[in-house]
Amino acid sequence: MTNSSKGGHIIINKMVPELFANKNFNYFYSFNKRTLHLYYRKVKKLNITFLFLVLILQPVLSQQDPLASNYMFNTLTFNPGVAGTSGLMCATAINRQQWVGFEGAPKTTLFNFSAPVTIFGISSGAGLLVRSDEIGFDRDITLTATYAFLASVGQGRLGIGLSAGMLNKTLDPVWQIPSGDLHTPPSGDPLIPESKESYVAFDASLGLWYTTDKYYAGISVTHINQPEIKFTKGTPYISRHYYLTAGYTLQLPDPSLELLPSLFAMSDGKIIQFTATSLIRYNKKVWGGVSYRTGDALIGIVGIELYNSLRIGYAYDFPMSDIRKNTYGSHEFMVNYCFDLSLGKSPERYKSIRFL
Repeated sequence: MTNSSKGGHIIINKMVPELFANKNFNYFYSFNKRTLHLYYRKVKKLNITFLFLVLILQPVLSQQDPLASNYMFNTLTFNPGVAGTSGLMCATAINRQQWVGFEGAPKTTLFNFSAPVTIFGISSGAGLLVRSDEIGFDRDITLTATYAFLASVGQGRLGIGLSAGMLNKTLDPVWQIPSGDLHTPPSGDPLIPESKESYVAFDASLGLWYTTDKYYAGISVTHINQPEIKFTKGTPYISRHYYLTAGYTLQLPDPSLELLPSLFAMSDGKIIQFTATSLIRYNKKVWGGVSYRTGDALIGIVGIELYNSLRIGYAYDFPMSDIRKNTYGSHEFMVNYCFDLSLGKSPERYKSIRFL
């Protein structure tokens, strides 16, 4: 969803649960470390003390971009500077089912690809991102094109990238309002949408990416123009998000084993969230390890490279917050394929240690 600091606008990104209870119903805002939504659930028992403690103690976060446990395969999505830096054409598809068993939980599906190109004699990269993101009443579709200027710097390659495209945000609310004078229907509230609404806004991002055979690092800003979503009731906006990621390949004494530590940080300018990952890769074909996302989840990651450089990965998020009592965790599936344009076939080894 979105947030706004302007008076009278829809403010739905406060990341603190709000409770409105009546008999056997409760309306509460629930969050997934990036957005806030109004949900409806039937409950048999209501523990007011517990919910009050959640209100007081729950960390306040407001990231709006979808989470990704396989961020090392998903770098183009949040950093346009990645496009073309590997020297390979790469396509990645990811499906994330967050908080399985939780009604209205986030669901994200994305596809991206990138390739090195030469434009007017300039070494460049080009890419495309298509993403569908659902949570509660919200349905978002993102379509962006990416261009990156590439340059050889030191022992590696630098990418300076820009992505631009459209964000289609749709709200399709279904309200369950208890009867009685104490409860205001959506029609009587100037900030609550009554029916389905959709708006298309321009969206842009910037990024820098540097990669060598041993390490990589990148910094980027998404939603740099902070696109406004002009609904009939209020004009919320998408806040800027800042990303920083870095990783290294360490050869272990056993020549078939490599240690791949990495760090991923995301912030909306107010709150920052870190993910630290340690993977072991065997024979450059099989990998596995763990991640920890601060204040959110412990993550297990496994993957394998099949014939002809087709990679398949899976990540499971075990929630560390109180929401684990109402969910079976989060599942994320990844498919990645890269090949060399000049040879028309998949390479046996990548030039960069970065997962693409």
